[in-house]
Amino acid sequence: MTRLLSGLVLTAVMLAAIWYAPPVVFLLVLGVILAAACVDLAGLMGQSRTGVLFCASTAGALAACAAIARPGPHTGGVLVATTLMVLVAVLAARKPAPDVPAAAAAAVFPLLYLAMPLALAAVIRDTWGREVLLLWLLVVWVSDTAQFYVGSRFGRRRLAPLVSPKKSVEGAVAGFVAGVAAMIGIGRFWLPAAGVPGLAAAGAALVALGIAGDLFESLLKRSANVKDSSALIPGHGGVLDRIDALLFVIPGYYLILALLT
Repeated sequence: MTRLLSGLVLTAVMLAAIWYAPPVVFLLVLGVILAAACVDLAGLMGQSRTGVLFCASTAGALAACAAIARPGPHTGGVLVATTLMVLVAVLAARKPAPDVPAAAAAAVFPLLYLAMPLALAAVIRDTWGREVLLLWLLVVWVSDTAQFYVGSRFGRRRLAPLVSPKKSVEGAVAGFVAGVAAMIGIGRFWLPAAGVPGLAAAGAALVALGIAGDLFESLLKRSANVKDSSALIPGHGGVLDRIDALLFVIPGYYLILALLT
């Protein structure tokens, strides 16, 4: 029951933000999600014995997210300055040690892995509209649901046993079928310029990216020897566990929209 209730609350908040929130409020919602995901990621890195400067890294990720989400003539400068700020913070805080290269990479990793995809969600909403933004979310949800139920019932062959033992080839196939069908069925109304072949290809690409995003976060968790990224969301683990697929899907979707429209 706890898992169901927390899932319903999260879904309602996300749908309301996408559909009704003014651009500034929507960006603030993305900022909250980003900060929480940074906490989860820092925890995973700590479990993997990779030190990370949480405050500098999170501040850099938030600044990068804001710059990408509201592009302008100074966006490139903000991104360069942010990256330099984070690296200088590593220089100031660390002494020579074998883990310093990993710590420096970990400090800037949230800018690429978390900030950029979440910022592109705002760009998609501002450029193509709330319906187009919601489209990919529905496709991913439909695909994930099909993967879970078909995989649980009929899954026999493991898709990536070392990374995610529960994910099956049968579930992935069902996810592709359901995701492509959802993309065509809904996209005909919300993204008609793409055409049916374009929508089918886009749906398949989004499902593939969603699976890759899920497996990537599973790789991080396996490396840290934990089941969930945190216990922030009752019954669901951490924020990173809820948005793992989207972190790969959103950048891919942005490129697809740029090509198809």
